[in-house]
Amino acid sequence: MSLRPAIFFDRDGVLNDVVWREGKPASPRSPDELVLAKGCLEVVNRLRSAGFLALVVTNQPDIRRGLMTAPALEAIHRRLADALPVQDIACCPHDDRDQCSCRKPKPGMLLDLARRWSVDLTASWMIGDQDRDTACGQAAGCRTALLSRPYNSGAGADIIAAELTLICDQILKSLPLRQTA
Repeated sequence: MSLRPAIFFDRDGVLNDVVWREGKPASPRSPDELVLAKGCLEVVNRLRSAGFLALVVTNQPDIRRGLMTAPALEAIHRRLADALPVQDIACCPHDDRDQCSCRKPKPGMLLDLARRWSVDLTASWMIGDQDRDTACGQAAGCRTALLSRPYNSGAGADIIAAELTLICDQILKSLPLRQTA
């Protein structure tokens, strides 16, 4: 089986809006709090049309911290999958103290999805809104894109842009031209 390129999307702050709690960006804790980010459906469709798999990777420590239930997380993911044509959603339910291999910035979720979906990591991208997303993508061998936000450093990624649609445009411009017979 030949390897395929993928876009690994962080969930919160990329595909859906963050929820602000006590002045900090946070994850939705119920399906009612899930609000799709502007332009995300168009971006997922455009990147899939260009031949990329659309895979979601998300840290969800509120499970471990007892602030959210596993059924609520499953309902959020069902709602997201119903709204967007993503092929898979991987989730790390752990906290930093668990020292697991799946919590970003570690690349465990990307590496696992790459094995399951036959992904060519060197032809793939990790799109996030946090510095740990960039570090995760780099650790997995992907190129990286970062949405510039007040809560990240705005540095280190291959592409940095204010809007998801601008990141999509730049990724598509970076692709080699297809040869036609």
